[in-house]
Amino acid sequence: MKIHEYQAKGLFEAFGIPITPGDVASTASEAEALVESLGLPVVVKAQVHVGGRGKAGGVKIVDNLEDVAPTAKRILGLTIKELPVRKVLLTPAVHIATEVYLSILIDRGSRGVVFIGCADGGVEIEETAKTNPEKILRLACSVRELLDLPREKALPFARKLFADANLAEQAVDIMIKMARLFIEKDCALVEINPLIVDDQNKVIALDAKLLLDDNALFRHPELENLRDMDAEDPDELDAKAMGLSFIRLEGRIGCMVNGAGLAMATMDTIKHFGGEPANFLDVGGSSDPKKVVAAFRTILKDPDVQVILINIFGGITRCDDIAKGILASLEEMEVKVPIVIRLIGTNQEAGQALLEGTDLITAGTLEEGATKAAKIGGAA
Repeated sequence: MKIHEYQAKGLFEAFGIPITPGDVASTASEAEALVESLGLPVVVKAQVHVGGRGKAGGVKIVDNLEDVAPTAKRILGLTIKELPVRKVLLTPAVHIATEVYLSILIDRGSRGVVFIGCADGGVEIEETAKTNPEKILRLACSVRELLDLPREKALPFARKLFADANLAEQAVDIMIKMARLFIEKDCALVEINPLIVDDQNKVIALDAKLLLDDNALFRHPELENLRDMDAEDPDELDAKAMGLSFIRLEGRIGCMVNGAGLAMATMDTIKHFGGEPANFLDVGGSSDPKKVVAAFRTILKDPDVQVILINIFGGITRCDDIAKGILASLEEMEVKVPIVIRLIGTNQEAGQALLEGTDLITAGTLEEGATKAAKIGGAA
């Protein structure tokens, strides 16, 4: 779950991570009123769940009071990467002596948690990792270490970000607090970009980005209120309400699978055979045909989908119920794209018998199904 910068800074402050003061406004007049307490100059920052705000005109420094309202109004009128700006954060402009990048995240490659650092702050870290990988610093940590990060473990890493001993010690304090926030709030990412040194030689988080594990929200009811439904994909929200796990991607091959692991394997196999998946969609272990109908509706909302690959390995899920859902879908809606199906497991003979006489393209294995789908759908 993504949250806005001002919300992430609120959590930073609660955990003792130094930030610049600030507040949010939804109108130009509210923004102008905030300047009375914040002073000038101020930075006006669009609050949207995407990067690249500065390049899109969503971050501006304002030196004069008469420019605050027009600037806020202009930013509030922006749409950045298809997301409308509904709030702006106002925070005092600070002198930046030095800036670095610092984050802590789940590293699926090493199946652990890692601090990522870069002495070049304010950068697009993904691009730096591609073009100058030697600049990326990594510090792997166990979960037990994150509960009480040892200073002696963090300090050599911090010294690579800040040569000055005092600044490195401040960075270690911030790393310890980031680790505690990461663990206690079930985060997937805690990012500061940039982490700066101001003209008072203080290390401060100038920006804040937080990704929360929404599967752990039952442990944190107070965080549920931070969710901005207007900023989330409405189709993903609708799918969740129908009991589906759905994530939109950018390919042309719609996927309908039962089980998250099998869904991941299906997408990997599609890519292996030259195709690009248009979505992740797990119908779960239920045998409710209505969920299959809902899955079809969700997939077909994407105009780029050229073929649908259904991969069902029946266990708890019964193949005949999936087949009934497919037939109900074909009766209820016009499916203009080809459907490739692999149906195996519990009641597979009954399911296959129900689908006889349809135009579905059958496959005996996942590899065969992915090959056929990739041939029809091509690459994105």
